[in-house]
Amino acid sequence: MVHHAVCPLCSSEKIGLQFSCTDHFVSRKDFAVFKCSSCDFLFTQDYPEEIDIAQYYESDNYISHSDTSAGISNKLYRIARSVMLGKKKNLIINATGLKKGTILDIGSGTGYFAATMKKAGWMTKGIEINEKARNFSRSHFLLEIDSPDKISAYMANSFDCITLWHVLEHFHDPFKNISDIYRLLKPGAICVIALPNCNSYDAKHFNRFWAAWDVPRHLWHFNPATFRLFSEKAGLSLEKLRSLPLDVFYISMLSEKYKGSGFSFIKGMTKAKWFAFLSFFNKRRSSSIIYILRKPVR
Repeated sequence: MVHHAVCPLCSSEKIGLQFSCTDHFVSRKDFAVFKCSSCDFLFTQDYPEEIDIAQYYESDNYISHSDTSAGISNKLYRIARSVMLGKKKNLIINATGLKKGTILDIGSGTGYFAATMKKAGWMTKGIEINEKARNFSRSHFLLEIDSPDKISAYMANSFDCITLWHVLEHFHDPFKNISDIYRLLKPGAICVIALPNCNSYDAKHFNRFWAAWDVPRHLWHFNPATFRLFSEKAGLSLEKLRSLPLDVFYISMLSEKYKGSGFSFIKGMTKAKWFAFLSFFNKRRSSSIIYILRKPVR
C-alpha cells in the first residue's frame, strides 16, 4: 500500500483523515480520504501500489475499457459521450486556434475522442494502459495507440494539444506525468485536463457517497484552487475553466445508488437538475471541470 506522510501537493505535514469511503464499484473495501489543512488538497491514502491496482479495474461495467452498454448508468454514459464528443472537438479547435494539428489523447480508453479528432483531420495519437481498450481502438478506428511506457520515446515539442479526459486522477505519479506532458507540448501549445471537482455542489451533498471519489481508482481529488497550485508547480499557465455539464447527471444517479436509495435513477436525475442549475451561475462548483493549460513560449 502507498502511504503519504506529507501532503503530495504542498509537502505539509498537516494532513489527517477526512472520511472513509467505500469502493462500491468492484471490491466493497473501504479506503481513507485525507485532507491537507495547509492547502486543502484531498487525496486517497493507503491505496494499492501501481503493480497491484489493476484488479480494481477488473469489471465488465468499466465502460472506458470495455465499451459496455449494460445497465442504466452505462447507457447514460454512452448518451452523454455521444453528445460531448462534438463539443470536445470544438473546444480543442477554439482553444488552439487550429482547424488541424497534432494531438495526443492520454488515457484514450476505447478511442472515441481520438477517432473524432482523426475524422476532423488532426494527426492523432493515443496512450492507453489497458490492452483490451488499445486493441478495440486499433481495430474499430484504426488509431495509433501506444502503451504508457512508449511515451518517453516521443519527440519533445511535438504536439499542439494534449488531452486527459478524467485520467490525471488515476496516475500514481501525476507530477512525473505532467512533466512528460510539458516536454511533449510545443511552446505555446495547450493541455486540456478534465477532472471531478471535490468542491462541487453534488460532492458536498453526497459526501462520502459521492460516486466521483471512486476509490481506489481515483487517487487525487482536485478542486479549482488545488489544481491551480498543481499547474503552477508544473510550469503551465491555467488560462480557463469550463464545466462538463452532463457529468453531474451520471454522478448523481450513481451516488444515489451507492447510498442505497430507492428509485435512485429518479432521485439522482432530480437532484442533478438542481446542481446543474446552481453551477450554471458558479462553474467552479460544477461536478466536473475542464482546465485549459498553456505551455509558455520561451
